[in-house]
Amino acid sequence: MADITASLVKELRDLTGLGMMECKKALIEASGDIKAAEDLLRIKSGAKANRAANRITAEGTIGLEIAVDRKSGALVEVNCETDFVAKNEDFINFAKNLAQLTLTQNLTDADALSKATLQNGENVEEFRKALIMKLGENISIRRCMRHATQGHLASYLH
Repeated sequence: MADITASLVKELRDLTGLGMMECKKALIEASGDIKAAEDLLRIKSGAKANRAANRITAEGTIGLEIAVDRKSGALVEVNCETDFVAKNEDFINFAKNLAQLTLTQNLTDADALSKATLQNGENVEEFRKALIMKLGENISIRRCMRHATQGHLASYLH
């Protein structure tokens, strides 16, 4: 059995954003191989997302992005199970990133958004599953829209 050090666990935590014990268990199962442990956690996140898929997502947030020229904008509704997660920084940033993606890639529906690729090269659906693993709740992309105008757009999000 490989020696699992605190620094190795920390490195995996930094890569995945998951809890210490989850990372330690994955490293033990992967015999100390950080890449294999990360892959293992990715597989587990998919399984966890599948188990969470039937749970109701009634809370959430809106991601909003307005283009620099103020001629177009995008809104994305992302839902979760509790208001606690809806206020989580990672969840809010996920919604903002999706709004940016909707704006820049001219996306018009949630299915197309789920199949899109984020700026870091990761698939939106895979990132959503990893966020479910990290936050422990079902997360759904409910809807998105993009709007363009000849005038100027302004925004306010409360």
